Amino acid sequence: QVQLTESGGGLVQAGGSLRLSCAASGATLSNYAVGWFRQGPRKEREFVAFMSWSGSDPTYTRYSDAVNGRFTVSRDNSQKTVYLQMNSLKPDDTDVYYCAATFRGVGSSREDDWSAWGQGIQVTVSS
Repeated sequence: QVQLTESGGGLVQAGGSLRLSCAASGATLSNYAVGWFRQGPRKEREFVAFMSWSGSDPTYTRYSDAVNGRFTVSRDNSQKTVYLQMNSLKPDDTDVYYCAATFRGVGSSREDDWSAWGQGIQVTVSS
């Protein structure tokens, strides 16, 4: 089973950018769909973005309406790392961000469809 570790979070001013990284170990990353979710206090975990596994035909990349056009998900299978580039950040983007993976998945916005999760990392956007 793949293990996931997020990094790159922190504090940024509104309008700024951050890039989150998710390092995968214990498995071949290209065999996994990868996704990002986020959760704030007193909120349910919500979908942010996903990318289907590298062998999917066709491949899918999807974003939530809240981040579409501002965030970009990407992967470097050779480095076993998934990225979430976040631009034009808003205070509403303040949350704990989680990386997720599932074996040979096409991707899903449903939390229950993902089998592996990172521990989460805090992103805070100040106004």
